[in-house]
Amino acid sequence: MPGGPMERTLQEAAASGMEGSASNLSANTLGESELEELEELYGLDKPWFVAYLQWLGVWPKESLLTKKEFGGDPGESIGGVNTDPNKTVEVVLKGTGDLISVTRDGNEITSAVYPDGTSVTDNGWSYRLETNEDRKARYRKRNRLDKNGEAPGYKPRAVLYRTKLSGLLQGDLGNSILYGDSVLSMILSRIPIAAYFGFLAAIITYSVSLPLGVLKAIKHRTPIDSLTSVLIFVGYSIPGFALGAVLLVWLGAKMEIFPLFGLVSANFESMNLVDKMKDLAHHTVLPLICYIVGGFAYLTMMMKNNLMDNLAADYVKTAVSRGASFNKAVFGHAFKNSLIPIATTLGHLITIFVGGSMLIERVFDIQGFGLLQFQSVIGRDYPVVMGTLTISSLLVLLGNILSDFIVASIDPRIKFN
Repeated sequence: MPGGPMERTLQEAAASGMEGSASNLSANTLGESELEELEELYGLDKPWFVAYLQWLGVWPKESLLTKKEFGGDPGESIGGVNTDPNKTVEVVLKGTGDLISVTRDGNEITSAVYPDGTSVTDNGWSYRLETNEDRKARYRKRNRLDKNGEAPGYKPRAVLYRTKLSGLLQGDLGNSILYGDSVLSMILSRIPIAAYFGFLAAIITYSVSLPLGVLKAIKHRTPIDSLTSVLIFVGYSIPGFALGAVLLVWLGAKMEIFPLFGLVSANFESMNLVDKMKDLAHHTVLPLICYIVGGFAYLTMMMKNNLMDNLAADYVKTAVSRGASFNKAVFGHAFKNSLIPIATTLGHLITIFVGGSMLIERVFDIQGFGLLQFQSVIGRDYPVVMGTLTISSLLVLLGNILSDFIVASIDPRIKFN
């Protein structure tokens, strides 16, 4: 999706009747302070690499407590802020405006010169002074102006905040920009739906593809082989979401055999256990067909080709010449060795916990992991996009490692030593 969360927020503000152009960050849709708050909320006030390190949890995030301007008079106080019960921090400007003093309960606890906007930390609190030039540079960046672009004048401003390491390494994926909920909790709430369809699709696909692959290898170049090849490749060529739309129109809207959306009915909670199972199965049929329709071709043809290669191998011919039956040669020798290449894909079954299809779930309005990804991309919800990609990538890596262990356990030629 083009644009970012700032643009989306400005577009919403413009749509609400505020003045200004939503496509320009200098628009009058929001005030200066509101734009700065949005930048800090979305992490756009920092360079991209700092924002990324903060997301990882190796660079401290700032929790802002107060941000106030000085009038420019020496000794001027911007007032106090309650940081803890019975504790008040007061920031005072001294000298020419380059020196600030921080007092707590009337006692000065720190003072420092801030010629370059650097921060000083004292007893868990951090302080910095934003000069006129600092604020002008931020204005130019927000409005995409060069360093010589005209910017309004600003008074010096003192910023008081606390820092904390909170990111991926601390188990914190942040909060959703759209909903404000924890990203991790949103992902965990969608995993059961992804696992449900993933398990069913995997069981059906492997249960059909492996026996069908064996049948096609034994009946090679017969009408059965040709007919099944046509069927599985027709299914492979049909996009699941397109098939879902057709099924919804014909079996849902016109014939009213299956429900049009959702995974359960509105009164699901009031049903008994048997009715709940029937209702869930009723809602599952159409989405499950769309999930598995294209999944048979690859696994079936891999099983067929592997088995045919092994049936033509010398060790199978030797077993037959020594009196082994054809069934013994196929299922006692060739079949097991034909499963070794297929075992390389078994580890990837772990990704069923975050599987699914964003387009299929979009068609059937199923609140699964795929639809969460779709909505986060459309809404420019960066924390959710990063969170879902991180979990998915981690499971793919674990799946690769698990596949290696599975292959090593069934292939006597592979040893870890």
